[in-house]
Amino acid sequence: MSYHTGNNLVDPYLLFEKARLRSGMQVADFGAGRTGHIVFPAGAIVGETGIVYAVDVLKDVLESIKKRANMEGRENIHTVWADFEKSGGVSIPAGSLDAVFMVNVLFHAADCCDPLHEAARLLRNKSRIVAVDWMKRLSNLGPTEDKMVNFSRIIAWARDNGFGVQEDAAVSPYHRCLVLYKND
Repeated sequence: MSYHTGNNLVDPYLLFEKARLRSGMQVADFGAGRTGHIVFPAGAIVGETGIVYAVDVLKDVLESIKKRANMEGRENIHTVWADFEKSGGVSIPAGSLDAVFMVNVLFHAADCCDPLHEAARLLRNKSRIVAVDWMKRLSNLGPTEDKMVNFSRIIAWARDNGFGVQEDAAVSPYHRCLVLYKND
């Protein structure tokens, strides 16, 4: 069976480079989505000694990822049904992750800072949040102007919560990426 990768707009390998992803890391993809755009290539990089958590609120999405992981023999991919907009909403041990990826999910949140707080709870020291979201629409794809993420607000959140902005860059003509670094 062939799978759509979802790589047409945002290259996951560029994000992995920015996150300094390597073998043995434990990472989560908040809003993993049906294609596993981040999950499956990250699973190959972190290898057998690493873990990738596919986190989503939609059970059918997680079931698709689980089936594909089983079919491909990817034992390092774990699905987590969760609401990452709630404090304590993700059942991954606090302080255990090296990176959290959020690609095209923050614009869905009622408050874009809520998922950031939950990610921060799960991260260990010297870890990263990779937040990628729309900065402009592509035809009928992406959020309307009133739903676009306020990146200045994310930068202020980072400053107020002990994160540095490691990088702020466009990763496509339509997407901006903030890499937030935690160093307690």
